[in-house]
Amino acid sequence: MRRRPAPVPALGRVAGTPGPPPGLGDEAPEDRFRLVADELLTSPDSMPGLLSCAGYPDLRAALGDPVDGQYVPFPYDWRLSHRLVAEELGRRISRELARWTEQVDRRYPDRPDEPRVVLVCHSTGGLVGRYYLECLGGRDTARTLVTLGSPNDGMAQALRLLTGHGAGDGSAAGSAARGLNDILRTFALGLPSVAQLLPVYDAVRVTGKSRPRTIADDRYPVPGLPTALVDDALSFHHAIRSAREAHRRTDPDGRPPYRVYGLGSTAHPTVRTVALTADGQDVDLSSPAYDLGPGDGTVPRESALAGWGPEDLGDMLWTDHRHADLASSAALGDKVSAIRKGLPVNAMLAGDTQITLHAPAEAVAGKPFEVAVLGTDLRDRNVRAVMRRFPRGAEQPVLLVRDAPGLLRARVEGGPGRWLVEAFAEDPRHTDKAMITLYTE
Repeated sequence: MRRRPAPVPALGRVAGTPGPPPGLGDEAPEDRFRLVADELLTSPDSMPGLLSCAGYPDLRAALGDPVDGQYVPFPYDWRLSHRLVAEELGRRISRELARWTEQVDRRYPDRPDEPRVVLVCHSTGGLVGRYYLECLGGRDTARTLVTLGSPNDGMAQALRLLTGHGAGDGSAAGSAARGLNDILRTFALGLPSVAQLLPVYDAVRVTGKSRPRTIADDRYPVPGLPTALVDDALSFHHAIRSAREAHRRTDPDGRPPYRVYGLGSTAHPTVRTVALTADGQDVDLSSPAYDLGPGDGTVPRESALAGWGPEDLGDMLWTDHRHADLASSAALGDKVSAIRKGLPVNAMLAGDTQITLHAPAEAVAGKPFEVAVLGTDLRDRNVRAVMRRFPRGAEQPVLLVRDAPGLLRARVEGGPGRWLVEAFAEDPRHTDKAMITLYTE
């Protein structure tokens, strides 16, 4: 049976701005701190040490080009509490669904049932969508939830950022990264959304201890992490889980009235845990316990997967794209369009012709850093790379040198600010890009 048509709200982030005042909680900021989110990003943007986004210039096409009035973008101020944003999402859906219901007969006179909503949520939009569905009555309006690289159980990168270790690695600790990390931490402490990104899985390792722990473990509290932030993260995630469990007891077969799909990646090393010294008194980025695992470079695999039971693993679609690119047409292909139309989808999206550009999220201005391009048959594909100061700098060529089959490397440097590095390959044509923040010592 053909699925009934419905509006498709696409949840996305807007450009980074100065943070609201500390202690905002779930309230809207006063006018001087308020941001009007009136459109989705169309160009790359990033929050250094936390999240990046390649923008959504082709999202409508990736969704199968819904007709006018059926596609409803929902940009939002990513700094604010996900609870607050979910409330606004609910109000927007009520208006748009009522509007679409009035005109759907003209578009689809033979529809089998009444319109419902398909939520397509990138990154933190998945947390907004899940809170709306389970805690604010949204399950009565929805047909499908599609998450694209959503940190359903949080991510260790938020833990690093809020403890002053968001930029750099163990070798940079105590050097040039320290000043930037202090600035980023102060900024992040005033953003309710960042606290709600703290990991609620076992993301803390103590050097010399075999068992990972949660941020709520009183025996080893994470140094520099305010208790109020931990409480808010746990409360936010507990509300979603408790509501879901309460609904499960009354749902037929324990399944929600909407279908859930996820798009994630396992192709990129991703921070899974934060290590503490053996006495628990400091974060130890040089410890062997500091753990990288498969993910999209930002969200680890287990967090992108959270919320799905074993019977639903076929609805988790894996690709080889990085977090910032998971909402692009290249990543989505025709999969989300098929989901929207109620057609079958395959469980694997990764192709063997895609190239991947590896680059640090942060580096020191004026000092060389390494970028690398990985892929198949690179020798015969005329691979090139450029970098430019973002957003309007002139392109500078990047000299790539063959290091091994399927691997090209380059050493580059630049002045302070944000830089966009892009790599291109031909036959077939593929591209990848990364945003890098260069800071002064």
